[in-house]
Amino acid sequence: MLISTPMRVVGLALLLTAVAGCSKDKPIYEHENFDDSGTFSRNYPVTDTASCEAARRALLSQGYIITSSDPKLVSGHKSFQQTGETHLEISFNVVCAEDGSAGHHATVFANALQDRYALKKTNNSASLGVGVLGSVSMPIGSSDDSMVKVASETVTAQKFYERFFTLVEQFLPADAKKAAHIEEKPKTDLGVPEPKVTPAPAAAPLVPTPAAEPAPAPAAEPAPAPVDTAPVSSEPVVPPAESAPITPAPAPVEEPAPASETITPPTNPDIPPPSEPIPAMPASGQ
Repeated sequence: MLISTPMRVVGLALLLTAVAGCSKDKPIYEHENFDDSGTFSRNYPVTDTASCEAARRALLSQGYIITSSDPKLVSGHKSFQQTGETHLEISFNVVCAEDGSAGHHATVFANALQDRYALKKTNNSASLGVGVLGSVSMPIGSSDDSMVKVASETVTAQKFYERFFTLVEQFLPADAKKAAHIEEKPKTDLGVPEPKVTPAPAAAPLVPTPAAEPAPAPAAEPAPAPVDTAPVSSEPVVPPAESAPITPAPAPVEEPAPASETITPPTNPDIPPPSEPIPAMPASGQ
Protein backbone atom coordinates (compact mmCIF):
# COMPACT_ATOMS: atom_id res chain seq x y z
CA MET A 1 0.00 0.00 0.00
CA LEU A 2 1.45 3.24 -1.11
CA ILE A 3 1.56 6.24 1.23
CA SER A 4 0.29 9.45 -0.29
CA THR A 5 2.48 12.53 -0.57
CA PRO A 6 0.59 14.56 2.07
CA MET A 7 1.11 11.83 4.59
CA ARG A 8 4.83 11.80 3.88
CA VAL A 9 5.07 15.53 4.47
CA VAL A 10 3.21 15.27 7.76
CA GLY A 11 5.43 12.42 8.93
CA LEU A 12 8.60 14.36 8.08
CA ALA A 13 7.33 17.37 9.96
CA LEU A 14 6.62 15.28 13.05
CA LEU A 15 10.11 13.80 12.91
CA LEU A 16 11.79 17.18 12.68
CA THR A 17 9.72 18.45 15.60
CA ALA A 18 10.79 15.49 17.74
CA VAL A 19 14.47 16.04 16.91
CA ALA A 20 14.23 19.75 17.69
CA GLY A 21 12.54 18.98 21.02
CA CYS A 22 15.30 16.59 21.98
CA SER A 23 18.06 19.11 21.15
CA LYS A 24 16.24 21.86 23.02
CA ASP A 25 16.02 19.78 26.16
CA LYS A 26 19.74 18.96 25.96
CA PRO A 27 21.66 20.47 28.92
CA ILE A 28 23.68 23.54 28.14
CA TYR A 29 26.93 22.05 29.46
CA GLU A 30 26.77 19.49 26.66
CA HIS A 31 27.73 22.29 24.25
CA GLU A 32 31.02 22.92 26.08
CA ASN A 33 33.75 21.03 24.24
CA PHE A 34 36.73 22.71 25.95
CA ASP A 35 38.66 22.82 22.71
CA ASP A 36 41.43 25.35 22.18
CA SER A 37 39.80 27.47 19.52
CA GLY A 38 42.02 30.49 20.22
CA THR A 39 39.03 32.79 20.62
CA PHE A 40 39.72 33.98 24.14
CA SER A 41 43.55 33.94 24.35
CA ARG A 42 46.68 35.19 22.59
CA ASN A 43 50.40 34.80 23.21
CA TYR A 44 52.73 37.81 23.16
CA PRO A 45 56.56 38.01 23.26
CA VAL A 46 56.57 40.21 26.38
CA THR A 47 56.16 39.75 30.12
CA ASP A 48 52.79 39.35 31.80
CA THR A 49 52.99 42.86 33.27
CA ALA A 50 53.71 44.44 29.88
CA SER A 51 50.90 42.42 28.28
CA CYS A 52 48.33 43.55 30.84
CA GLU A 53 49.48 47.15 30.50
CA ALA A 54 48.90 46.95 26.74
CA ALA A 55 45.44 45.44 27.36
CA ARG A 56 44.61 48.20 29.84
CA ARG A 57 45.57 50.88 27.33
CA ALA A 58 43.54 49.15 24.61
CA LEU A 59 40.38 49.18 26.78
CA LEU A 60 40.95 52.78 27.84
CA SER A 61 41.24 53.86 24.20
CA GLN A 62 37.75 52.43 23.56
CA GLY A 63 36.01 54.16 26.48
CA TYR A 64 36.03 51.36 29.06
CA ILE A 65 36.17 52.29 32.74
CA ILE A 66 38.98 50.36 34.45
CA THR A 67 38.03 49.06 37.93
CA SER A 68 41.09 46.96 38.88
CA SER A 69 44.61 47.94 39.91
CA ASP A 70 46.35 44.55 39.76
CA PRO A 71 49.27 44.59 37.24
CA LYS A 72 48.31 41.09 36.03
CA LEU A 73 44.53 41.50 36.02
CA VAL A 74 42.48 44.11 34.15
CA SER A 75 38.75 44.65 34.64
CA GLY A 76 36.61 47.26 32.98
CA HIS A 77 33.07 47.95 31.87
CA LYS A 78 31.25 50.05 29.32
CA SER A 79 27.56 51.03 29.16
CA PHE A 80 25.28 51.28 26.13
CA GLN A 81 21.80 52.81 26.03
CA GLN A 82 19.85 51.04 23.30
CA THR A 83 16.36 52.43 23.89
CA GLY A 84 14.60 54.40 26.56
CA GLU A 85 13.69 51.25 28.48
CA THR A 86 16.65 48.93 27.80
CA HIS A 87 20.24 49.24 28.94
CA LEU A 88 23.27 47.13 28.00
CA GLU A 89 26.57 46.81 29.84
CA ILE A 90 29.73 44.92 28.81
CA SER A 91 32.13 43.81 31.54
CA PHE A 92 35.61 42.99 30.23
CA ASN A 93 38.09 40.83 32.15
CA VAL A 94 41.73 40.25 31.14
CA VAL A 95 44.18 37.92 32.90
CA CYS A 96 47.88 37.78 31.97
CA ALA A 97 49.95 34.65 32.77
CA GLU A 98 53.69 34.14 32.33
CA ASP A 99 54.66 31.12 30.21
CA GLY A 100 57.92 30.53 32.09
CA SER A 101 59.97 30.38 28.90
CA ALA A 102 63.39 31.97 28.44
CA GLY A 103 61.94 34.57 26.08
CA HIS A 104 59.56 35.97 28.74
CA HIS A 105 56.43 35.23 26.73
CA ALA A 106 52.98 35.68 28.29
CA THR A 107 49.48 34.52 27.44
CA VAL A 108 46.59 36.97 27.64
CA PHE A 109 43.15 35.55 28.43
CA ALA A 110 40.14 37.78 27.80
CA ASN A 111 36.41 37.35 28.13
CA ALA A 112 33.49 39.76 27.99
CA LEU A 113 30.17 39.48 29.79
CA GLN A 114 27.07 41.16 28.41
CA ASP A 115 24.35 42.20 30.89
CA ARG A 116 20.97 43.45 29.72
CA TYR A 117 18.79 45.68 31.89
CA ALA A 118 15.16 46.67 31.40
CA LEU A 119 12.97 49.31 33.00
CA LYS A 120 10.46 47.76 35.42
CA LYS A 121 7.65 49.44 37.30
CA THR A 122 6.87 48.32 40.83
CA ASN A 123 3.48 49.13 42.34
CA ASN A 124 3.33 49.89 46.08
CA SER A 125 -0.01 49.99 47.94
CA ALA A 126 -0.93 51.00 51.47
CA SER A 127 -4.21 51.20 53.46
CA LEU A 128 -5.45 53.97 55.71
CA GLY A 129 -7.89 53.22 58.55
CA VAL A 130 -10.24 55.86 60.00
CA GLY A 131 -11.41 55.02 63.55
CA VAL A 132 -14.38 57.41 63.61
CA LEU A 133 -15.99 55.89 60.55
CA GLY A 134 -15.24 52.33 61.59
CA SER A 135 -13.09 49.87 59.77
CA VAL A 136 -12.71 51.79 56.53
CA SER A 137 -9.48 51.42 54.58
CA MET A 138 -8.41 53.65 51.69
CA PRO A 139 -5.79 52.15 49.35
CA ILE A 140 -2.91 54.46 48.44
CA GLY A 141 -0.91 53.30 45.43
CA SER A 142 2.46 54.43 44.03
CA SER A 143 4.86 53.10 41.42
CA ASP A 144 8.68 53.14 41.27
CA ASP A 145 10.70 52.80 38.07
CA SER A 146 14.03 50.94 38.26
CA MET A 147 16.44 49.13 35.95
CA VAL A 148 16.42 45.38 36.53
CA LYS A 149 18.88 42.88 35.07
CA VAL A 150 16.92 40.61 32.78
CA ALA A 151 19.73 38.77 30.93
CA SER A 152 23.44 37.99 31.24
CA GLU A 153 25.55 36.25 28.59
CA THR A 154 29.23 35.72 27.76
CA VAL A 155 30.23 37.21 24.43
CA THR A 156 31.51 34.42 22.17
CA ALA A 157 31.84 36.26 18.85
CA GLN A 158 35.29 35.53 17.46
CA LYS A 159 35.46 38.81 15.50
CA PHE A 160 34.93 40.73 18.73
CA TYR A 161 38.03 39.24 20.36
CA GLU A 162 40.13 39.43 17.20
CA ARG A 163 39.64 43.18 17.09
CA PHE A 164 40.57 43.46 20.76
CA PHE A 165 43.78 41.41 20.50
CA THR A 166 44.81 43.26 17.34
CA LEU A 167 44.46 46.53 19.23
CA VAL A 168 46.52 45.14 22.13
CA GLU A 169 49.39 44.48 19.71
CA GLN A 170 49.55 48.18 18.86
CA PHE A 171 50.24 49.07 22.51
CA LEU A 172 53.06 46.56 22.99
CA PRO A 173 56.63 47.94 23.43
CA ALA A 174 58.19 48.94 20.12
CA ASP A 175 61.28 46.76 20.53
CA ALA A 176 59.13 43.69 21.29
CA LYS A 177 57.02 44.23 18.18
CA LYS A 178 60.13 44.64 16.06
CA ALA A 179 61.66 41.42 17.42
CA ALA A 180 58.40 39.48 16.86
CA HIS A 181 57.93 40.97 13.36
CA ILE A 182 54.51 42.35 14.23
CA GLU A 183 53.30 44.61 11.44
CA GLU A 184 52.22 48.09 12.39
CA LYS A 185 48.64 48.73 11.37
CA PRO A 186 46.97 52.11 10.88
CA LYS A 187 45.68 53.31 14.21
CA THR A 188 42.61 54.89 12.63
CA ASP A 189 41.37 51.39 11.71
CA LEU A 190 41.68 50.32 15.36
CA GLY A 191 39.93 53.26 16.99
CA VAL A 192 43.11 55.05 18.08
CA PRO A 193 43.20 58.71 17.03
CA GLU A 194 46.15 59.86 15.00
CA PRO A 195 47.96 63.03 16.15
CA LYS A 196 46.57 65.98 14.31
CA VAL A 197 49.04 67.97 12.25
CA THR A 198 48.09 71.59 11.87
CA PRO A 199 48.58 72.53 8.22
CA ALA A 200 50.69 75.57 7.53
CA PRO A 201 48.64 78.61 6.53
CA ALA A 202 48.46 79.03 2.80
CA ALA A 203 50.50 81.91 1.50
CA ALA A 204 48.45 84.82 0.26
CA PRO A 205 48.58 85.24 -3.52
CA LEU A 206 50.97 87.90 -4.60
CA VAL A 207 49.06 90.82 -6.06
CA PRO A 208 51.21 92.95 -8.36
CA THR A 209 51.28 96.47 -7.07
CA PRO A 210 51.06 99.28 -9.62
CA ALA A 211 54.40 100.87 -10.32
CA ALA A 212 54.78 104.27 -8.77
CA GLU A 213 54.60 107.01 -11.38
CA PRO A 214 57.77 109.07 -11.53
CA ALA A 215 57.41 112.53 -10.07
CA PRO A 216 57.52 115.33 -12.67
CA ALA A 217 60.92 116.94 -12.92
CA PRO A 218 60.98 120.56 -11.69
CA ALA A 219 61.15 123.22 -14.37
CA ALA A 220 64.67 124.28 -15.07
CA GLU A 221 65.32 127.78 -13.72
CA PRO A 222 67.32 130.18 -15.89
CA ALA A 223 70.90 130.24 -14.85
CA PRO A 224 71.98 133.63 -13.42
CA ALA A 225 74.10 135.77 -15.66
CA PRO A 226 77.79 135.53 -14.89
CA VAL A 227 79.10 138.42 -12.90
CA ASP A 228 82.53 139.69 -13.75
CA THR A 229 84.51 139.84 -10.63
CA ALA A 230 87.83 141.35 -10.28
CA PRO A 231 90.63 139.07 -9.33
CA VAL A 232 91.00 138.91 -5.64
CA SER A 233 94.49 139.47 -4.39
CA SER A 234 95.62 138.30 -1.02
CA GLU A 235 95.59 141.29 1.35
CA PRO A 236 95.92 141.38 5.10
CA VAL A 237 92.56 141.39 6.87
CA VAL A 238 92.14 144.28 9.23
CA PRO A 239 90.24 143.25 12.32
CA PRO A 240 87.21 145.45 13.06
CA ALA A 241 87.65 148.06 15.66
CA GLU A 242 86.24 147.22 19.00
CA SER A 243 83.25 149.30 19.86
CA ALA A 244 83.59 151.26 23.04
CA PRO A 245 81.17 150.32 25.80
CA ILE A 246 78.10 152.46 25.98
CA THR A 247 78.00 154.43 29.16
CA PRO A 248 75.26 156.78 30.17
CA ALA A 249 76.10 160.39 29.44
CA PRO A 250 76.83 162.39 32.60
CA ALA A 251 74.50 165.16 33.49
CA PRO A 252 75.77 168.48 32.14
CA VAL A 253 77.57 170.46 34.76
CA GLU A 254 77.13 174.10 34.63
CA GLU A 255 80.49 175.71 34.68
CA PRO A 256 80.95 179.26 35.71
CA ALA A 257 81.70 181.64 32.96
CA PRO A 258 85.39 182.13 32.67
CA ALA A 259 86.58 185.39 34.02
CA SER A 260 88.49 187.46 31.66
CA GLU A 261 92.04 187.78 32.72
CA THR A 262 94.44 190.36 31.57
CA ILE A 263 97.68 188.82 30.50
CA THR A 264 100.58 191.10 30.58
CA PRO A 265 102.74 190.41 27.63
CA PRO A 266 106.31 189.60 28.34
CA THR A 267 108.69 192.35 27.92
CA ASN A 268 110.39 191.23 24.83
CA PRO A 269 111.29 193.81 22.39
CA ASP A 270 111.46 191.30 19.55
CA ILE A 271 107.86 189.99 19.84
CA PRO A 272 105.08 192.38 18.91
CA PRO A 273 102.22 192.72 21.39
CA PRO A 274 98.96 190.73 20.68
CA SER A 275 96.37 192.57 18.86
CA GLU A 276 93.50 190.63 20.63
CA PRO A 277 93.04 189.66 24.24
CA ILE A 278 93.93 186.01 25.09
CA PRO A 279 91.02 184.15 26.70
CA ALA A 280 91.56 182.27 29.92
CA MET A 281 92.02 178.41 29.95
CA PRO A 282 88.91 176.46 31.00
CA ALA A 283 89.06 174.72 34.33
CA SER A 284 89.29 170.84 34.22
CA GLY A 285 86.43 168.70 35.62
CA GLN A 286 88.78 166.68 37.90
